[in-house]
Amino acid sequence: MKITSPAFTDGGILPAKYTCDGASISPPVQWQDVPANTKSFALIYDDPDAPAGTWTHWVLYNIPPTTNLLAENATTLPAGTQAGMNSWPNQKYGAPCPPSGEHRYIFHLYALDTTLKLSGKITAEKLRQEMQGHIIENTTLMGRYRRMK
Repeated sequence: MKITSPAFTDGGILPAKYTCDGASISPPVQWQDVPANTKSFALIYDDPDAPAGTWTHWVLYNIPPTTNLLAENATTLPAGTQAGMNSWPNQKYGAPCPPSGEHRYIFHLYALDTTLKLSGKITAEKLRQEMQGHIIENTTLMGRYRRMK
């Protein structure tokens, strides 16, 4: 399984458009080579370089197995997709906005063998716990960004 974006290459620079220096919209991401027995996907977008520890920008789960992309500015999600809590905390995309230096922003995509039955405010940490034993395959896509100040 592989996740890519037409907006940036793995390890490349995130365009400002997708950050607090730009339009603060989500970049397009797409995936391929999905395991045949996938029942749903989960996506966590985070910054492991944040000063207070990993900062979560986006949490999605129960993405249908027929989905293979999230379009730019994905404010309308595929039917059945559920949003978890980011670090602000709210249930939507939060644009990268590093306070200093260059940070890494990582999309973690998980193919799961189930649809998760979760309730309440689901954080990235809680989602990772609930996915244990259900991850068929996972992949990452990393972009880098430094504020334009």
